[in-house]
Amino acid sequence: MSDAHDLLLDMIAALPDPAFVLTESGRYAAILGGHDRQYYHDGSHLVDFALQDVLTREKADWFLQEIRLTLEQNCLRIVEYSLAGRDVDGLPIDTGPTGDIWFEGRIQPLPNQINGERAVVWVASNITERHNLQGQLQILSETDELTGRYNRRKLLAELAQHFSEFQRYQTPLALMIFDIDYFKRINDQHGHLFGDHVLHELAQQCQTQLRSADILGRFGGEEFAVVLPSTQLNSALQLAERLRHHCQQLTFTGPAGTAQITISIGVGTASGIDTTFTDLLRRADDALYSAKHAGRNCVQHQSDDTGSKPTVLL
Repeated sequence: MSDAHDLLLDMIAALPDPAFVLTESGRYAAILGGHDRQYYHDGSHLVDFALQDVLTREKADWFLQEIRLTLEQNCLRIVEYSLAGRDVDGLPIDTGPTGDIWFEGRIQPLPNQINGERAVVWVASNITERHNLQGQLQILSETDELTGRYNRRKLLAELAQHFSEFQRYQTPLALMIFDIDYFKRINDQHGHLFGDHVLHELAQQCQTQLRSADILGRFGGEEFAVVLPSTQLNSALQLAERLRHHCQQLTFTGPAGTAQITISIGVGTASGIDTTFTDLLRRADDALYSAKHAGRNCVQHQSDDTGSKPTVLL
């Protein structure tokens, strides 16, 4: 029996991930395992301290909430959270991982009380590498490889989100779609690599002319779009004209020579008659089409479907 007991203690001590026994009031009743300092700090000194003693109030309240939810539901719960060594008072940070650490917490109610309190066992697994990889994959899935700006899928998601806010709160919303005039000539005269260079540099230059809240992305080919949250028509048209003028002044230089460009811009604003964000998208796209037929290098606004005429800025 003694051998079995010793084996059990050895197994618990050797747990690769730290296991915290936490009471309903937030007291650390025991800390087991998690001795690999590549992934975890030494928290053994926390025993008999309370969460409120070593964490900020906000973080302590969050842990207490998760403990109590687990006890109320009386079942295993899994949460993800970040916590750095510097967040825990008295934790030795000269050993162990640096920076923010992402954890998967597996919280299980214990069948018996500890010193008159209900308690849980909280196993914390370091998932920082997985979390960072997921973040990188998400960025890649949302980014246009050539320009480094948002891709079409992400732009549409942002447009849909802001359109929902427009419908709910009547927050103004505008959309700008523009493309490079006669872009095929650049590819034909200087080659596609130079054309790619123009697209990349144009995206960087356009970003400098936009506000921090504006959302720029490549819509496809030589076409770009900008979602303009909280923007009325006049402000959207002024911004579009500033962007058009700035692009007209640019000179793109590469091994194949130099080139200048102009852009045509269509602007649409969200309307009360719109049922989905695609109505706004169609309106801005129609305005771009009108700008092309108006001679290019101009800005046009497509009104809602009440019969108003487009606005042209030259």
